[in-house]
Amino acid sequence: MKAAVHTRYGPPDVVRVVDVPTPTAKDNKVLVNVHATTVNRTDCGFRGAKPFFIRVFTGLVRPRVTILGNEFAGHVAAVGPAVTSFAVGDRVFGYDDTAFGAHAQYLTIREDASLAKIPANLTYAQAAPATEGSHYALANIKKAKIRAGQRVLVNGATGAIGSAAVQLLASRGVHVTAVCDTAYLELVRGLGAERVIDRTVEDFTQDEQTYDVVFDAVGKSSFGRCRRLLKPRGVYLSTDLGPGAQNPFLAVVTPLLPGRSVLFGFPRHDQSMMNDFKELMESGMFRPVIDRSYLLAEIVEAYRYVETGQKVGNVVITVQPD
Repeated sequence: MKAAVHTRYGPPDVVRVVDVPTPTAKDNKVLVNVHATTVNRTDCGFRGAKPFFIRVFTGLVRPRVTILGNEFAGHVAAVGPAVTSFAVGDRVFGYDDTAFGAHAQYLTIREDASLAKIPANLTYAQAAPATEGSHYALANIKKAKIRAGQRVLVNGATGAIGSAAVQLLASRGVHVTAVCDTAYLELVRGLGAERVIDRTVEDFTQDEQTYDVVFDAVGKSSFGRCRRLLKPRGVYLSTDLGPGAQNPFLAVVTPLLPGRSVLFGFPRHDQSMMNDFKELMESGMFRPVIDRSYLLAEIVEAYRYVETGQKVGNVVITVQPD
């Protein structure tokens, strides 16, 4: 089978599309013929070993996992003898940030892992980007216990995490204010934001409104800068470690003190999460935003584009055309 492989750390050019052995479905594993996957910030970080300490988990000198890609959509090509939940031919989507492997024509995944059937109203390309950014968004929403009627500001509303957060919050009856560039004001309103701040015109941290939660979905601000936006017991969320890696520390200390606090959502993923997204997509309340699509043979170009920091939503890789 064809797969995008990297055997050393480095820039996008270290990735090569080559022939590798096709995996087999053993025991409780499902063999998925991948139709679509994505390139995201996680893939870029693991490929380039940035930040450097990531090598502790990925291999000090060379990457232990050579085929990246953590989210995918495809059809079941074979099942192991112990599999009972899926059958050959099922259209499925899934997420695996441990074994990765989605940048290839085939991958195997446990039937009880983050795997679910694709809603009938979605294509493979639409389902593939449904999990990576959105599960980070969902983890933070749940961590802050955000509920209907609250006011939340989302900074970075056009990224994979931010665009998912706006939709997930709106689906819960939350009043969303979103921050984005001029070109995407209408896009973000269409995702469910009641109010949109053009970051090229005004500094959102000087906004006159106050919020129950400020969610920095791109990690470009800080608790200190956003503190004035928060109500007396408001919460600051971020998807990044923050300046000087302060956010995990603040997440431990500030909840012990009265007043505003920092929370840091550590995502969990399982079939319950997958079914949540499946139901939301079936109902039309959530649909991953897609910026561009590339063929597997063009994956190096996809990496280059993602690393410009200019993508809107998700970048999809077509492994096998529908």
